[in-house]
Amino acid sequence: MINELFDLTGKVALVTGGTHGIGMAIGKTLGKAGAKIAVNDLSGDKLENCKAEYAKEGIDVFTLTFDVTNEEDVDKGITAIEKEVGPIDILVNNAGIIKRIPILDMAVADFKQVIDVDLVAPLIVAKRVAPGMIERRSGKIINMCSMMSVYGRNSVSAYASAKGGLKLLTANMTCEWAKYNIQINGVGPGYIATEQTAPIREGNHPFNDLVMTRTPAGRWGEPEDVGNAALFLATKASDFVNGHVLYVDGGILANFGYVKGENDV
Repeated sequence: MINELFDLTGKVALVTGGTHGIGMAIGKTLGKAGAKIAVNDLSGDKLENCKAEYAKEGIDVFTLTFDVTNEEDVDKGITAIEKEVGPIDILVNNAGIIKRIPILDMAVADFKQVIDVDLVAPLIVAKRVAPGMIERRSGKIINMCSMMSVYGRNSVSAYASAKGGLKLLTANMTCEWAKYNIQINGVGPGYIATEQTAPIREGNHPFNDLVMTRTPAGRWGEPEDVGNAALFLATKASDFVNGHVLYVDGGILANFGYVKGENDV
């Protein structure tokens, strides 16, 4: 009975940008639970590399190129998934970018690009898959919201603005679609040990010190920690969980406060 709660056999999951890092960890976790995985990216090389990585786990992933910020491209991509794999039961809006630029130095075009990828794109993709979920009276949508959906940091104004907006978009999707037995939730990763964070986890880097001293769990998170949270939100185990953001942060939000000088790290 418990195993059935986390069984995704026969389900189709689209993980946008799931070619590396946290997105790949989520895709692999859902795949190991039985889901058929589809992954998109703009880079053909990344898609080829990710197929090999998924294959190491015995997961046959369907890959395709489409731009999550382009409605026509999204429609074509999801139509291809529906034709080749099946109707999408689980959507993980994972694709995202960040630009670390102080507000006064940030071009408006850069700000808009982050908003388009991190906030508008999840709306575009969700709008495309939601009608099918509504018709079937079943579906799971998981938006990657970040800890910065609730607090700001130096030089990430666009990213934090987008993620704060995505948290409220998650709530509004819930208000409109929960009655159709669709669960819409967010995942807010804390500081996760990925290839991108490797340089700031080495030696005595001040940001590594901040993370280690501020995180009650006393460690960086692993991509699999986020994948496990996504698994819960993608399965029957979360059928009455809706409009929630699950922060996978080792407790850092419970402990995060200002210390002079650290806000400038």
